[in-house]
Amino acid sequence: MISKIITVLFLIPLAIALIALSVANRDAVPVSLDVFNPGNPALTIQAPMFIWLFGAVAVGVVFGGVATWFTQGNHRKLERRYKRESVALRKEMESTKKEGADASGNALVMQRSS
Repeated sequence: MISKIITVLFLIPLAIALIALSVANRDAVPVSLDVFNPGNPALTIQAPMFIWLFGAVAVGVVFGGVATWFTQGNHRKLERRYKRESVALRKEMESTKKEGADASGNALVMQRSS
């Protein structure tokens, strides 16, 4: 519940700021892809400024996500190893319980030492 309230309190002001930014920067701005001849109309794209800003933010989010995914690769690898080990230990424990049942049908139970 608290996380939803925090999300709403963060997203509403962010949405208002983005709408204000879009309205304030709606004039067309040229972006030239030719660094040696910026006046070349074949390599110049005109679009509203807010599109360039949102595009830059989107590219940053994608690159940040990819970088984070790659840096967390070791953690995911360890998690998979721990999960396989846990499953193997659980199967071993269950087979030991079945094999260790005594004549009365009671299984051996591990107890914590104090």
